[in-house]
Amino acid sequence: MRWQKRELPLHELGAKILYDAFLDYIAHFRRLTLQARSRFEQRDWPAGRRDAVARLGVYRSAVREGLHALEGTMGVALRDRNTWRRIKREYAQRIAARGDVEIAETFFNSATRRIFTTIGVDREIEFLAHDDTAVNERARGTVVEVFIRRTDVRDLAREILHRYRFSVGYEDLERDARLLAGEIESYTPRIGVRSIELVRPVFYRNKGAYIIGRIRGYEGTLPLVIALLNVHGQARVDAVLLAEHEVSVVFSFTRSYFLVAAERPRVLVRFLQSIMRHKPLDELYNSIGYNRHGKSELYRALLQQLERSDDRFEIALGARGMVMIVFTMRSFDVVFKVIRDHFAPPKNTTRRQVMQKYQLVFQHDRAGRLVDAQEFEYFKFARERFAPELLDELRTHAAQSVDVDATHVVIRHLYTERRLVPLDLYLREADPEQARAAVLDYGQALRDLAATNIFPGDLLPKNFGVTRNRRLVFYDYDELCLLTDCRFRRLPQPSTDEEEMAGEAWFYTDDRDIFPEEFAQFLEFRGPLRQAFLEAHSELLDVRFWRRRQQAQRTTAMADLYPYPPERRLHARGADEG
Repeated sequence: MRWQKRELPLHELGAKILYDAFLDYIAHFRRLTLQARSRFEQRDWPAGRRDAVARLGVYRSAVREGLHALEGTMGVALRDRNTWRRIKREYAQRIAARGDVEIAETFFNSATRRIFTTIGVDREIEFLAHDDTAVNERARGTVVEVFIRRTDVRDLAREILHRYRFSVGYEDLERDARLLAGEIESYTPRIGVRSIELVRPVFYRNKGAYIIGRIRGYEGTLPLVIALLNVHGQARVDAVLLAEHEVSVVFSFTRSYFLVAAERPRVLVRFLQSIMRHKPLDELYNSIGYNRHGKSELYRALLQQLERSDDRFEIALGARGMVMIVFTMRSFDVVFKVIRDHFAPPKNTTRRQVMQKYQLVFQHDRAGRLVDAQEFEYFKFARERFAPELLDELRTHAAQSVDVDATHVVIRHLYTERRLVPLDLYLREADPEQARAAVLDYGQALRDLAATNIFPGDLLPKNFGVTRNRRLVFYDYDELCLLTDCRFRRLPQPSTDEEEMAGEAWFYTDDRDIFPEEFAQFLEFRGPLRQAFLEAHSELLDVRFWRRRQQAQRTTAMADLYPYPPERRLHARGADEG
């Protein structure tokens, strides 16, 4: 903390302490973010991953330090609401001219909510949403750079790559300019290319660097993502994505957050929303690392939806969870998950262990196969907005987390996730081609999870969901674990008739023992779907596959998993030649 105690009115001193704590957060956040460029240039993937994980904890640490300083300074006034109303006004003046004012406001709210254990929203001592729908061109110009086409598209591509150079250079800048121009020209004959607008800072995640923007044509616009890799010590263009659904996958809620130096996050997020029209604000804030403010945007969007509609919270479609009560609202594309008070057999986990699993996923590389879950405390809603069946379920089975009175429901702890279609339900409605594609991607999801050192634990299709882009992702985390913590075994062969006819396992196992030969019974795939899965993924039923993956985790720094299909990779399809 940089503040020094001096003779100031208490409300000014409180505002200064909290503002200094916010500045410490931003400085630490920015330092870890800016290191991403050198990690990419030096191919130091483990250090980059450590930076990404460390950055996730910076916010909580800064709020805690700020509260500690306030407690030592304000004494009994710490919980005086009149003092906090004055602190809020003083703090607002300090942050008014900042480009990240919305992040500063959320930081303030985090502090007051912890001090007062706020239930719902306290308008007197919390900041509410900004009306930022109109981001002017001057503000956008601080985030976006415009490249005007003056000759051919290859010259424009060359200018872009020169602008986004790295200290290690490109393997072959002319080759990549030609490839980049070729991809753009093949995709834009209808609208033409007038200019290209690109976000000034580069986006980094795992082994990739991404230049993000859009193409302005004479008859419309297209999103543009230039994906870069550093394979042999220099950068090269690996893929060029120009369809909104492709760009949306790059920014998916199933992937880890980008490291991008966004001094004006609100302006950046509004630009990103212009190229991904279906992405909600909260997901975009999450994607650039401001997940705490993303939570604020999600909560505000929920409140707005409750005001606009008469929809009620209802138990979500699909099989009832043994660990979580899952509910949703028809017009809001999110599910809410509350931990049950007790878990029926065969579940033998605890509430604390379930929460640890969600924290593991939050800090882990999600690599497109794990849903981002946001943790909330003290939601408060009108009782009438809950369907009777859901209300009974919450009162009966989640009393540790839920309080219900005559007029309101207060949920002390829950998780939110993007709503998906459970795979078992999806397969009932899908046509044969869609069902086959989903089953094959289910197997690929298991492979991708293994490549990131994750074993789902429960392989039942009901625990996997289908996204809007028809990707399979895992979302039920109570049995999830690190792959390297598992012990993959072959099924012992019975040596007597009694052992062969036994209804239960006649050999010793513990919680870490996994028998891949048994996976087939969990698949619930029948007929052609089962055959398609076995033809493509039969090795998933072989203990040798899982042991190889474990060995790879011990010897490989990070898996090569990309947010675009192999056919979109320029060099993978032979484009480096010639």
